[in-house]
Amino acid sequence: MKVIYKVWLDNNGKAFGEGPYELLKRVEQTQSLHQAANQMGMAYSKAGQSFGSRSKGSVFPCLDRKVGGRSGGGSQITARAKNLMKHYEGFRKMWKKAMRKSYRRHFGYLEEGVSI
Repeated sequence: MKVIYKVWLDNNGKAFGEGPYELLKRVEQTQSLHQAANQMGMAYSKAGQSFGSRSKGSVFPCLDRKVGGRSGGGSQITARAKNLMKHYEGFRKMWKKAMRKSYRRHFGYLEEGVSI
């Protein structure tokens, strides 16, 4: 038996959670929203709606996007997005630890090797 949960931050319907976090991590690695979306099996158009300077899906711009051309395009994570990601990582670690502790306290009697 294990606990299944989802946690996200919500601001008037604009959410940040595991999906947006993973997409930003991949953009940070690839320097490309297109490549990051492909890696996640997500349509580029959907990824573009989630992040960008005129994003409807995020609280603030998370990407600086450069349109392609001869020199090619690319995407960079904004400083605010990097800060959000850093704090989300810490929040996620603390949440996971708290969930483990609470699970063990309330359901540890069911079995020994609890994994979350």
